[in-house]
Amino acid sequence: MKVLSQNTAFGGMQGVFSHDSQACKTEMTFAVYIPPQAIKAPCPVVWYLSGLTCTHANVMEKGEYRRMAAELGLIIVCPDTSPRGNEVPDELTNWQMGKGAGFYLNATEAPWDENYQMYTYITEELPAFVSQHFRVDMDRQGIFGHSMGGHGAITIALKNPERFRSCSAFAPIVEPSTADWSIGAFEKYLGEDKATWRQYDACALVKDGARFPEFLIDQGKADNFLETGLRPWLFEEAIKGTDIGLTLRLHERYDHSYYFISSFMDDHLKWHAERLA
Repeated sequence: MKVLSQNTAFGGMQGVFSHDSQACKTEMTFAVYIPPQAIKAPCPVVWYLSGLTCTHANVMEKGEYRRMAAELGLIIVCPDTSPRGNEVPDELTNWQMGKGAGFYLNATEAPWDENYQMYTYITEELPAFVSQHFRVDMDRQGIFGHSMGGHGAITIALKNPERFRSCSAFAPIVEPSTADWSIGAFEKYLGEDKATWRQYDACALVKDGARFPEFLIDQGKADNFLETGLRPWLFEEAIKGTDIGLTLRLHERYDHSYYFISSFMDDHLKWHAERLA
């Protein structure tokens, strides 16, 4: 593990690290906030998955999570959104595909399948790596994210309910198989057979029998992507008749930015802390 930076914040440590990933076959960067409570005992961990065009740095610099994480004793891990490196395939003129747009899935189509194994990286490799290097209580894990990362958080929770105790999302893409800004990526990463897309689609997973106890979703009503890309009402409809709980909060005047995310970050961290206690 390479230490790229370490800074003291609210009595804890904000670090940025990198390591060689076997899943993605390139060096991957991630951020970790360790609260002061971890000096004495392992702490629960909450994984934050970022959205399109982002890296680990966006939420670290603009998400305003450290004060509340320190108060609640939560470790926050912020992975990158895709593999990086000169040899990693990319579409330089398409912000919805390639670097910064891994969609937290395992690509099956060339040339993307060589590096874009983000589902395996997030659910297997990075947790194993983090547990080896930090005082993490792996029996108490939560996951949340924004936009593409909200999609990742919900689908990963639905597929791994035995691992995660809590899940929330800011403005998630709940049905990427039909959303305008994800269809192109899904086709390139996974092929033309839409049946294979269902394993990475929250609404489809629920319809196919996947379950998780409850979700918190916050959505800004002034979000430019609300009507064509996000559409949280589709997830609300999908869980009807199931035992899945949903707290869906729609907020006037809030958009898709980190001004929105930081406004409700404390609520999400408290949500996770209650369920990870």
